[in-house]
Amino acid sequence: MSTIDMAQTPLRQVNETLQAQALAGANADYTLDNPRGAHAVAVGLNGPLSVRVNGSTGYYCGGMNKEATITVTGSAGPGVAENMMSGTVVIEGDASQYAGATGHGGLLVIKGNASSRCGISMKGIDIVVHGNIGHMSAFMAQKGNLVVLGDAGDALGDSLYEARLFVRGSVKSLGADCIEKEMRPEHLTLLADLLAKAGADAKPEEFRRYGSARKLYNFNIDHAGEY
Repeated sequence: MSTIDMAQTPLRQVNETLQAQALAGANADYTLDNPRGAHAVAVGLNGPLSVRVNGSTGYYCGGMNKEATITVTGSAGPGVAENMMSGTVVIEGDASQYAGATGHGGLLVIKGNASSRCGISMKGIDIVVHGNIGHMSAFMAQKGNLVVLGDAGDALGDSLYEARLFVRGSVKSLGADCIEKEMRPEHLTLLADLLAKAGADAKPEEFRRYGSARKLYNFNIDHAGEY
């Protein structure tokens, strides 16, 4: 295992080292000490690599991740795992707004709470939040799964496409075109797998499923006030 002290090594050099090792398929383990809330830590990793960040990070940690496993022992600022393609990002604390935004694949696990717009415009990513999520989460979410063990804020799933939303706690309100849907056996199986991967202590039967009513796909004058 290699350790990099971010109090001594410039962020650009840290990311260049990690990106080169990931691209080379090194499958190595790195520990980053003293991140001190730095922005854009461990971004653009394109290959098998394990990175442990000892502390909290700022904006866009783990962005554009592909194949790498990134663990943050503290909390993460806005846009963690943005546009993630594959791999795993784990935040042991809380995450700020738009966590997992536009993610195409992979798994994002937030062991604390997530702020507003969690999973905005998600395009295939799986997001599991052990705590609560804020308002406007999964706005225009197109594909993938958002699992919330706690509560969800206002306007969940507003203008949703085909992403699946699973919430164990209460939902303050649903956004435009988002409705509760039947939890079928295939959804219970899917949810059980995601909960196991995320290390979440919960049963699939405790959740409700939400999805798109598919009424906003095409313009309809009767729904003009919802656009």
